[in-house]
Amino acid sequence: MKTTVFSMLLLLLLAGSNVSAQNSKYSGSKYSERFGNTLNLGLGIGGYSGYYGYIGHSVPVLSINYEFGVANNFTLAPFATFYTYHYNYYRETVIPIGGKGTYYFDQILGAGQDWDFYLAGSLGFAIVNTRWDSGYYQDNNYHTVNPLFLDLHIGAEYHLSQKVGLFLDLSTGVSTIGLAFH
Repeated sequence: MKTTVFSMLLLLLLAGSNVSAQNSKYSGSKYSERFGNTLNLGLGIGGYSGYYGYIGHSVPVLSINYEFGVANNFTLAPFATFYTYHYNYYRETVIPIGGKGTYYFDQILGAGQDWDFYLAGSLGFAIVNTRWDSGYYQDNNYHTVNPLFLDLHIGAEYHLSQKVGLFLDLSTGVSTIGLAFH
């Protein structure tokens, strides 16, 4: 079931990348930008808060989301992240999924065409799969956290071209750096 949910979400995200971009930021007007229709792929580090709080150390995290423009300077994005780690006698794989709402402050800050600045919040839940090593017959109880989470984000994107940007997203859950495809 978990694999099916993750596969369907990934398919939705990838199918959305085929939607034609409505980004008109390079049309000459300083504030003609429309946000949305952006596929973001990131690599991050998490471990001390949110759904990562019980690990006790940072782990590498893969992240994907697809932004849809819903209002002036505001986007919504379904997302999925993935991480796995081994600790003592068990391996755990966690797939947080949810939605992220983002407000872009480019007009307020007077940012140029090459930059985007934003604040965001994400809400979701984590799918957790724990596997114990074979031959381990002791207590299999361990600390768990609530699978629901709420994270806050602040970030920026630098547009390398009209179609590709480089972003940095600092978060209370996972901070990521990655590529944005418009």
